[in-house]
Amino acid sequence: MAMLKHTFKILATAMLLISANGVAQETPQSTTLPIATQETTNLADIATHLESDTAKTVNLTVDTATQIESDSTATDKKKKKKDKNLKFSLLGGPGYSPDYGFTIGISTLTTFKTVKSDTSLMRSVIPIHFSMSFGCPLGFTVLSRPYIYFKEDKIRLQGYYEYKHTNENYYGVGYSLNHNIERNKNVTGYNADLVKINPLLLFKIGKSRSYIGAVADFYYENIKNPGSYVVSDPYYINQGGTVEGMKDINVGLGLAYSYDTRDIAANAYEGMLFEARALYYSKYFGGEYNFGSITVDYRQYHQFSKTRRRALAWNILAKTKIGNPPFSQHADVGGPFNLRGYYIGHYRDNTTITAEVEWRQMWDIDPDTRLKRLLHRLGYTAWVACGFMGENIVKYNAVLPNAGLGFRFEVQKRMNFRVDAGYSFADHHVLFYFNMTEAF
Repeated sequence: MAMLKHTFKILATAMLLISANGVAQETPQSTTLPIATQETTNLADIATHLESDTAKTVNLTVDTATQIESDSTATDKKKKKKDKNLKFSLLGGPGYSPDYGFTIGISTLTTFKTVKSDTSLMRSVIPIHFSMSFGCPLGFTVLSRPYIYFKEDKIRLQGYYEYKHTNENYYGVGYSLNHNIERNKNVTGYNADLVKINPLLLFKIGKSRSYIGAVADFYYENIKNPGSYVVSDPYYINQGGTVEGMKDINVGLGLAYSYDTRDIAANAYEGMLFEARALYYSKYFGGEYNFGSITVDYRQYHQFSKTRRRALAWNILAKTKIGNPPFSQHADVGGPFNLRGYYIGHYRDNTTITAEVEWRQMWDIDPDTRLKRLLHRLGYTAWVACGFMGENIVKYNAVLPNAGLGFRFEVQKRMNFRVDAGYSFADHHVLFYFNMTEAF
C-alpha cells in the first residue's frame, strides 16, 4: 500500500505539471497562477480518491480470495468426509420395554468397503445394539446382524450374533399354552444367560446372482430361578430342568443357498432375496440333541419414486423343525426383525410362517438449508403382518395378526436408525424397538 501511495503522488505531480504547462500556453499570464492552484487542488483530491478506490479494490480482492479459499476448504472437507471409507455412527437414549422395563439403549453403525477402490462393491455393514435394563437383576443385551462383502462381492460373510443376561419368559410349546398362560415373573419368568453365534459364509456361483455356502449355529442358554410354570413344563423337565435351573447347548451345521438382487442389503429399495438354509444339530457336534431345521426367507422390494426414497417391501419367512428339538430351539416369532409387536419366543411350535408388507418413505425435501437437510434425513414406515404356527408345515392352529408404525433417521446414506412400535392383535399390547438398519 505504501508503494501504491507513492506511485499515485508521482502520477498526480506529473499530471499537474502537464496541465500547468498547457494552461500557461493558452491563458494570459495574469490568470495562470490561480488556475494552476485550482488544478493542483483538484488533482490532489483525485489522487486521494484514486488511492481510496484502489485500497477498496485491493481489500475487496483480498476478501474475495479469502472467501474463495474458505469455500474451497469447506468443499475439500466435505469431499474428504464423503470419500472416507470407514464411517461410524452412534445413537442412543432411554426407553421402555414390557419385556425388560426401563432401559437405556445404544446403537452403533459401522460401514466400510473391504476394497475401497472397488466402486461396484457394496459397503459392508456392522450394526451393534446394546441395551441395559434396570429390572431385578440388572440385565443387558448385545445384538449384531452384520453384512460383510469381499473380493468383488464373490464372498459374503453374514450372520446373527447375540448375548443376553436378562429376565426372560417361557410360555410352553403350542398356541393353546402360549396364548392362555399368564405372563408373570414368578410363573413364566426365569433369569437367563444366552449366547447365540450364527455365521453364514457364502460364495458366488460364477457370474450369477446366486450364492452357496455353509452355515453354523451355536446356542447356549443357562437358566436360573425358573418360575412355577417353567418348572412344571414337560419340555423343560425332559431337558433335565429342575427348580434350580438348567443349561442347554446345541450346535448345528448345514448348507445355505441365496439368490440376491437387492441394491443395498441393509436398506433395499429394489430387488429381491430368496434364501434357504438347512441345518442338522447333533450330539457329535458338541450339542445335547439331534434334530433338523429348515428356514426359507423370501423378500421383495419395489421403489415408487425416481429419487429412490419411497418403497414397498414384503417378506415371507418360514421356519420348521424336524425331529425332537428342545424347547429353546423350537420355531418362534416376534422380536425386532420379525412380527414386531409380539414378545420374542412367546409363540413357538414346530413350524411358523410370517408374512409382512411394509411401506417405507423418507421425506423428499430439497436440502438447501440446515433445517431442510435435517428433515431430508427423516422418514417413516407402516406395516401389516400376520403369523401362523402349528405342528408341521400343513397343520396350523394359530393366526397372529400384527401392525405397526416406525420412525426413521438417516445416520449414513441409505443407513437408518429405526424406532418401531408394533401392535399384537392376539395379546392387545404395543412393543417398541430401537435398532440400526431395517427389519428385513
